[in-house]
Amino acid sequence: MEISEVQEMQSFIVEHLLGETVDVYCGGPDIFNGKAKACADNVLTLEKEGRYTHIAIDKVIAIWRV
Repeated sequence: MEISEVQEMQSFIVEHLLGETVDVYCGGPDIFNGKAKACADNVLTLEKEGRYTHIAIDKVIAIWRV
């Protein structure tokens, strides 16, 4: 992803998905799940059961509400 694409994805997440429970697909067999708690500095932070997962936005292929 180019810098402008990452910034667009970050803006989309902040405007439409922050605070929502989402699934995030980055390729391979894994899908990350949790509440979108923060999205800054090109990193998406998910929270689930008191644990945090930090995902580089340029690795995100798809994200959707659960």
